[in-house]
Parts: sequence; C-alpha cells; structure tokens
Amino acid sequence: MSKHARRSRRWTGLVLSMALLAVVPQAWSADSPQVAAAKGETGYELPSAALQAVVDAPRAPSLFLSPRRDVAALMQMPSLPSIQVVAQPELKLAGIRINPRTFSDSRFSFGEKLWLMNVADGKELQISGLPPQLSIAGLAWSPDQKWLAFNQVDAASGANELWLVDVASASARRVRTDLNTVFGDGYQWLPDSRGLIVMTRVANAGDPPPADGVPTGPAVQQTGKSTGVVSIRTYQDLLKNQADAKLFDYYANAQPMQVSLDGQARAIGMAGIYLGLSVSPDGNYLLSQRVQRPYSYVVPVGSFPRRIEVLDRNGQLAHSVASRPLVEGLPTGNDAEVTGVRDISWRADAPATLVWAEAQDGGDPNRDAKVRDAVFMQAAPFEKPPVTLAQLGSRFAGITWGRGDLALLSESWWKTRNTKTWRIAPDDAAQSPQLLWDRDAQDRYNDPGRAGVVRDVNGRSRLQTTADGRSIFLYGQGASPEGDRPFVDRFDIESRKATRLFHSQAPVYSAPVALLDQEGESLLLTRESPDAPSNFYVQSLAQADAAPRALTHFAHPLPQLKGVQKEQIRYKRADGVDLTATLLLPPGYDPKRDGPRPLLMWAYPGEFKSAAAASQVTDSPYRFNAISYWGPQAFLAKGYVVLASPTMPIIGEGDKEPNDTYIEQLVANAQAAVDEVVRRGVTDREHIAIGGHSYGAFMTANLLAHTRLFKAGIARSGAYNRTLTPFGFQAEERNYWQAQEVYQKMAPFNYADRIKDPILFIHGVDDNNSGTFPLQSERMFAAVKGLGGTARLVMLPNESHAYRARESIMTMLAESERWLEQTIGPAEQGKAKKKR
Repeated sequence: MSKHARRSRRWTGLVLSMALLAVVPQAWSADSPQVAAAKGETGYELPSAALQAVVDAPRAPSLFLSPRRDVAALMQMPSLPSIQVVAQPELKLAGIRINPRTFSDSRFSFGEKLWLMNVADGKELQISGLPPQLSIAGLAWSPDQKWLAFNQVDAASGANELWLVDVASASARRVRTDLNTVFGDGYQWLPDSRGLIVMTRVANAGDPPPADGVPTGPAVQQTGKSTGVVSIRTYQDLLKNQADAKLFDYYANAQPMQVSLDGQARAIGMAGIYLGLSVSPDGNYLLSQRVQRPYSYVVPVGSFPRRIEVLDRNGQLAHSVASRPLVEGLPTGNDAEVTGVRDISWRADAPATLVWAEAQDGGDPNRDAKVRDAVFMQAAPFEKPPVTLAQLGSRFAGITWGRGDLALLSESWWKTRNTKTWRIAPDDAAQSPQLLWDRDAQDRYNDPGRAGVVRDVNGRSRLQTTADGRSIFLYGQGASPEGDRPFVDRFDIESRKATRLFHSQAPVYSAPVALLDQEGESLLLTRESPDAPSNFYVQSLAQADAAPRALTHFAHPLPQLKGVQKEQIRYKRADGVDLTATLLLPPGYDPKRDGPRPLLMWAYPGEFKSAAAASQVTDSPYRFNAISYWGPQAFLAKGYVVLASPTMPIIGEGDKEPNDTYIEQLVANAQAAVDEVVRRGVTDREHIAIGGHSYGAFMTANLLAHTRLFKAGIARSGAYNRTLTPFGFQAEERNYWQAQEVYQKMAPFNYADRIKDPILFIHGVDDNNSGTFPLQSERMFAAVKGLGGTARLVMLPNESHAYRARESIMTMLAESERWLEQTIGPAEQGKAKKKR
C-alpha cells in the first residue's frame, strides 16, 4: 500500500469516528470500550453473550447413505475455524484458490468425527484406526458398499491423504499421503470396487517458482476485430502475469494413478491439469479433460483451452473427442453458450458411451434458430460416427439415465423461464421423444418433482424404477398456498399418472431423503417442527397408520431460544401482487402486552417473468426455528423482532425486462412489508432496520437511497456501482451499453447523496465472488462519508464472500449489534423507544 493510501485510510477512520460520535448514546464516555470500537481501535470483537452462544451452538451431523441404502456414514462438523487457520497461505490463481501446503482447493471446514449407523435400527458403530485429529474434506462409498473412502487434509503438516474404512470391521487405514485436490475430490472408485483412480502430486517437481521476484516483462493483452459483441463477467482471482501462470502450473498439475485397496499404485498417462477425469461404467476407459495453453488474464480456468480425450486403462489415447479453444466471453444473454463439445459425460446405463451437447445457433440466443442444441452419443470403441440423440429448441439441461428404453432429458430457456422434460429411448432411434412436462420453471405450485435415483452395481446414479419397470418415483417440495409440503409420488410412465405415496403433514415439516426399497414401501426422511430440530426417521409407506421410527436424536442447539414464535404472513403490494414473509418473535414476547419492538428486516430480491409465479408462497411455518449466526434470526437472542425473507419480486412480464422498473418495484415491496409489520403492532415506523448480504446489500443501499422507510441499514459484501459490472449482474442479461439508463438508475452509488439514514458496510477483504469486489464497499462508503452521511466500513481480513473465521463472525455480529442499538434502540428494553 502506498504512503498516500495509508494516509487516506487514516483520514477515513478519523472522519468516520467523528461521524459516528453523532449517533453514539450520550452515556458512552470518551474512553469507553464502545467508543474505542467505533474508532476501530480494538481489533476483533466479541458480541454479547447471547450472540456468542449462537455462534458456538453445535451443528447437526451430515448423513451419507450407502448405495444399498441400509447403512449410513455420519460426519460431525466442528465449530468455526480460528483466524489462524483462515489466514494460512492461499494462492489466488485462474479463478480458484489453492492451499499451497496441501496442494488442495482452499477450504477451512472439515469433518472432525466419523461413524457408521445401521438404517434398520439406528444402531451406531464407531470406527477404529482413524487419525487422532480428523479433518475430512470429503468421502465416497465404494459401489459394493464394502469400503468408505475419505480425504484427510492437515494444513499444519501439509498432508493430503487418502484413507479407507473397511465397513465390515469398522476399521480405517491410510492408503496415500500425496493427493492433489486442487480440482475435484482427487479420487474416484473403480466400478469393481477393487481400487480407485487417484490424482497425486507430480513427483520430483522441485521447489515452487517464487511468487514474487524481478519482473521479466509486462503483462500484455490484445484484442482485434470480433464477429459480434461478447460479454465477459467481472471475475476475480485471475492470473495477472506469467509468474502467476507458472505458480498455477506447479500446483494444479497432477499425476493420475490407479491405486489398489492395499495401496499398490501405477501411473496412468501423463501429468497435467485435469478439469475432469472420469471412469466409464465398465471401467475400461477414462474421459479426460486437460487444460492447455494459452492461458488468459480475463477469464478463469474453466474457460481455458482444453483437450477432451478418451484414454484406456493404461492412460494411452483411445479416442480424441475435441480440442476446445480459449473462450474469452460469450454472446449477450444468459442463454449464451460455448460452441463445440460441452457438458460431456458417460452414459450411466451403458458400458462406455459418451454423451454431449453442441450449440446449433453459434451459442448466440439472439440469433433465430429452430434448433438451439443438439445432443450426441458415441459408443466405444468410437469407430462409428456419433449419432444424434435429440434436437432441442432450447438449451440442454441434462439427462437422468434409466435403461435402454427409458431416460429423462431436460432442456431450458432462461429468457422465458421455460423448462421441458422428455422421455427418450436412447437405444431406439425410431422411438420419438415424449414430452412429459412443459412448464414455467418459477411456477413452484405445479412442479411435478425431481426423479429419484439409486446407485447401480457400478456406482452410477440411475432412475429408481419399480420391479415391473413401469414406474419411477418423483420427489418434490410440494409448494402450495399453505406453504411447502414435501412429497413422494410413484409416476406411471405410460399413463403419466402420479400416485401420492407420502405428503408432509402439519404440524411438522417432513422432507423425504430416499426410498429404501424398490417398490417404495419404506422411506428415509427428516422431521422437524418449530421447536424440534431436524432428525432422521424411517417411515413405513405400506402401513398407513405406522408411526415414523427415529434413527437420530439430535438435541436443540440453543434450548434457551425454544419458544421463538414464527408465522408465515401474507400481504399485498400496492399493485395487487401477493407477498409473503416469515415473521419471528423472540421467546416470551407478546405484542399486545409488551407493545412494539425494534425490528430487523432481512431480504434478497428475485427476478420473475410473471406476477403469478412471484406471488407464490415459499417456505413452511412448520420448519425448525434454526437460529444461525449468518441470518437475521441471531438477533432474536437479543429480543429483536425479525422479518426474514420477505419476498422482493422484480417482475418483467412478456417482453419487458424486470430491471426496467427495479427501483419502483423494490420500493413497493418494502413499503408493503413495513405497512404490514406496523399494522400487526410488532414494531413502529421509527424502529425498523433493513439488511442483506450480496444482492441483498445492493437492495439495502437502494432502499436507503430511495426511501425513508428504514432508520438504518446493514449491507454485507455488496456491489453498488454497476459500471464496475458492465457485462451483466445477477439475472440482468443486457450489458451496460445496451441498457445504460437501467444500470445507472439501479446503482445506489449514483444516489449516495440521498442516503440520510446510517448504513453499516461489512465486506471480506478477499471477496472472490464475481462483481462484489471489496472496492465496491470502499467506494460506496467513501461516497456516503464525503456527502455528509453516516456510515461505517468494516473490512474483514482474509475473508471471502462468505466469512469463515470465528473471529470474523463474532466481529460481524458485534458490529451489527452495536449498529442496531445505536440506530433503532436496544430490543431488550421491551417497547420501542424514540431515538435520542
């Protein structure tokens, strides 16, 4: 940082402190801890004990069901890592983040406990031989279910290890110590379960190239004439020069190995930067996607040139599929795609058959074309040319494989939010595709659900069918005017008739996890209610009156907050659009008895193509009152009233674009929400704060700039100047030059002079999210400050778009807690009081 920049930062802190003193309660003394915190002199902070308890509340374990669905692995996640862990070395290269000590993607949350459970009776089995300090990055069942593989990462020692658990003996042992998991898990099971394909560090690679040194020359980019306008998103962590490129090569290069169960290994093919290396269902081939030069300074590694090949089990070239060039930008529009081979994978229900899509319109959604995408299929030994599996009027969105006469193919078009699902017969070219569903993807009420899958003998996910092969199973959220009520249906493919097998019923919220048998007579599900956390149960579907049988008994993580009152409220926007929100009241609070209290509203706008879809009810009043440090619910622990996730629809029907009237609709949404909570008597108009994260922060700044509905705002990790995201943002398809007025009108930076109420900006110094550069908050804060407004800027060291260190989360809550107390008043005093 330059001397000028350091001096500027000091002046920024001085001016901010002077501005904040104007809103600090007079009871604070000049040398009090609160004033020191306001001046930014205390380092990391702790919030009140009530909020600390929210941060340190235990997490429920995660469950990983075995292929035959009769055994489960459970993994416990620890509390938040310390800043010492989060601040470990991290390389930001080609759009990814790498831990150079472990040759892995940079992560900070690992499983600290692992055990097994019998699904039949819930009996738990402890595993012997595990490392004394578990830090599990991921795990995978073998296809035959006899083994469980997991990746153990130890940043302190630099270990990145592969371990195996023998399920029969419940014992673990280490197999490899040199994994490279920069891309992907770093290991995958062979179909016969006798070994794995493992990505390892390159042997004898020497020392890494120096990260800093004397430059060898400038970084040069050039552009020439183009066939049309392309959009290049504002990516972060890109390569900046050739020194970066050398570092990327060193850490991302990996050597594929075949490793047996006893640890014996042999190299397969050459070392390289593999974006993908997947085994065919029969185990005889490997689909390889290997990065090639030239690299780019404007797009991440996923857009670098790649060579797509099929290798045999020895790593020798069996078939060359395509060489995809560097892709620096796409045509304008969210339906734009690369040209050539994309979304390539193995067909799950065939020995070794490749399937992929190719755009037929040049990848340009603005070009007229009857066929947008074609889907191709080619079987080993790849001597015959590919056959056309489907021609689509929109973009290919994936296939769920079943068998030769049954697969489900999906296509979608973002512009209209339309999605279609076809039944196809991949082995019978003469059989025409049958359209099963043609629907608005945003119409939650009429969503038929997703097709259920099971693992076959090769470990591949395939459609779960009944024994006669006539029916599949559908799992859905069950959205309705009464809220979400998850379901399971048996769906007859020929008649297209759905038979309901399970439907969540009040006063609990039950969510299906997996059917445990072929005919759908037994279901693994989770059950929760407002005061009871989610636990796993087995429900008999064959006996209508059978009670669910509990498998787990996870306790309430914050028993002191039992009794939180939750209501799913409905109200209308001025133009008649129906809106919903979740209103939460702290335990023991009665609005009629205690009067209005300060309220925190937390929201995130969404774009819709129809008012009908925007008006649909979301969530369920019967879900557990989960109190997380990340959302606004944490402040229930301080006695605040919370309005969580009030719908903020931005609607553009027909040919209209939602963002053309973004401000008008946003203000109308907020006005309706404020009117409703005031009408209910839970707060008054003088004691409401608005907040949000990312696009919710953008919303927060806009609402403070264009209304006086709120007395304060909390904006975390947002973007405020849309000229810094000129090729689209969120769902906006047009670039700045196509919709300059829209970009300018939506940017709260342009209206910083109108922000008259205090706003707290919080941002991670190392934010890696596209568009939300830390500079966005710094410049927005500087604008508010320079124009005489009241603001505070908190930049969290070593934090990304989502904050990870315990110290950072505690500070985030401490800053937010103090901000709310200064601006809308302390909630624990009961009745909302006038500001001083």
